[in-house]
Amino acid sequence: MAALRIRRAVNRYSLRARLLFLAATLLAVGLVTNAIFVSSALSGYLMEQADSRLKVTTQICARLPVAALEASQGAERLPSQWSQFSNPVVFYVDDQGTVLNRIPPLEKLPPGDGPDLPALDVHAVDARKGDPFTVDSQNGSGRWRVMAVPYTSGTSAPADGSPQPDNVIVAASLSHVDETVSEIRTISATVGSVLLCLLTSAGWLAVRSGLRPLTRIEETAAAIAHGDFSRRVPALAGPRTETGRLTTSLNGMLVQIETAFQAREEAEARMRRFVADASHEMRTPLVGIKGYTDLYRMGALATRQNVDETMERIARESERLGRLVEDMLLLARLDESTYLTRPGAAAPDQYPLELAPMDLRTLAVDAMHDIHAMDPTRSVTLTGPDAGMPTSAPALADEARLRQVVSNLVGNAVNHTPPGSGIRVGVGSLDGHAVIEIDDTGPGLTADEQERVFERFYRADNSRSRTAGGGSGLGLAIVHALVSAHGGRIELSSEPAEGCCFRVLLPRLSIDTHEGQGVYRK
Repeated sequence: MAALRIRRAVNRYSLRARLLFLAATLLAVGLVTNAIFVSSALSGYLMEQADSRLKVTTQICARLPVAALEASQGAERLPSQWSQFSNPVVFYVDDQGTVLNRIPPLEKLPPGDGPDLPALDVHAVDARKGDPFTVDSQNGSGRWRVMAVPYTSGTSAPADGSPQPDNVIVAASLSHVDETVSEIRTISATVGSVLLCLLTSAGWLAVRSGLRPLTRIEETAAAIAHGDFSRRVPALAGPRTETGRLTTSLNGMLVQIETAFQAREEAEARMRRFVADASHEMRTPLVGIKGYTDLYRMGALATRQNVDETMERIARESERLGRLVEDMLLLARLDESTYLTRPGAAAPDQYPLELAPMDLRTLAVDAMHDIHAMDPTRSVTLTGPDAGMPTSAPALADEARLRQVVSNLVGNAVNHTPPGSGIRVGVGSLDGHAVIEIDDTGPGLTADEQERVFERFYRADNSRSRTAGGGSGLGLAIVHALVSAHGGRIELSSEPAEGCCFRVLLPRLSIDTHEGQGVYRK
């Protein structure tokens, strides 16, 4: 529970603050560890030096004759050539630990400034085996390094008749060691604090600079959240760095998101336009049917001839409405086929096509007859693709649906060109495709009109009339959808006042002969 509370408390802060805190903490731990190690190493080194000098001084004092001791006691300190220290304190004690001589005398020491020695009888001295040890001063203001060894001079007893000492105890103040270590610690703390502040400031600048791409990503995400899908994350780092790879991935994702939103907006716009156009297209025949039925209910049809004429008009409007509904249903079913499915979407059932081997020349010949039947005054020419010689165009296709394609193209050419103008029907093979094309000599289309000519309910003249030559605007949309369902494509080439050429390209079906029989291969 405590760990969870700590984690929640930490998560309240920004990533920049957490990184800076972590870096500063690690730096502080490193500096403190380094200061402790340096002061400990220095203290050990100084202590070794003090012990070495203390041993030399103790060995000298242990061999001094009694006369020399008396002279030194009178001089209130040891001669400088006898001691490695400037002011050691020397105690000569008997086997019970009683102090016999002291250099300097007790009254010459500052009050409470001498070492606070433990009981050092002969057994205690033997137990310490001549090893140095540390004691506090009597007033607790400092430390002393002490060494006790047997007195080995072996000379005669003192002149005043006092007993000869059994052990010698030499104590040296550690004030210089403590002062040096304390000064080093102060310097380390000061330098470490300054260094911590400087490096923390530098770390703050480095973290701020390093996280600047994340800030830009945040700003970009906020702009996208407000509807600006064109925003991209600027490349602020190399492509091989983590930030660079993240930027590349995010920009790729943003492209996909923008494309998806644009596609959705376009789909919604097309749907709204489709619903509006479909409503308008269906309203016209429905208004006519309703008007005729209202006339009949009101008794305005006085004679049998009036009734028959009205019923004939209702039948025509009904057929027109039925064709419109059938075309819309066909387009809806084609939209759900796998041929029109976007990549990554779930694949619906394929539109059912009754595929069989066929030659597009049959459709080309029938198209010529249809044109003559619709307008006998027109001249119709049968050629190959690009006005060459007509050749075979085998394909695996649904003949009924392809006839619908050709019929719509022929009707479009007849209805949108002047009466008597020529039409060319081309058929053959081109670059591995079976080709059939309808080329007219009408007014042609502009570049903008060519981009929209396959849209549903689109008309180049933007009219709503249903006079001769008019239509629902679904014919070319059905042509495009059916050709796509066959795995082919339709191309349009046109110039204003130069006519239009619609070319249908389907995968060509190879025909091989095997034992006198034809074998179809894609």
